[in-house]
Amino acid sequence: QLQVVESGGGLVQPGGSLRLSCAASGFTLDYYAIGWFRQAPGKAREGVSCIRSSGSSTIYADSVKGRFTISRDNAKNTVYLRMNSLKPEDTAIYYCAAANHYYCSFGQDEYDYWGQGTQVTVSS
Repeated sequence: QLQVVESGGGLVQPGGSLRLSCAASGFTLDYYAIGWFRQAPGKAREGVSCIRSSGSSTIYADSVKGRFTISRDNAKNTVYLRMNSLKPEDTAIYYCAAANHYYCSFGQDEYDYWGQGTQVTVSS
């Protein structure tokens, strides 16, 4: 079964940090661009970050620039999202997705495989 699985979510205080992981099973991530998306209650799902298949280029939503860092370890078939200086408005379900092309995009219809999501809650 081809799938991606997120992990690493949880409850954190404002200003804290979390690292999310996106692991693939059934296929190798080497040739896939990987995106992180999030959906807050009552809001549409939005793009957060993306990394090219080679890892040579990344994109970020304006709301997370300077706080979040995406990286990938193709040897471990895993992509990470390091989230620092978390704010209450970062509270959402975070999804990773794999697109069968090398470039980055926040176009959700371009992604072939989606995980089930991991909850991130930022609250004191």
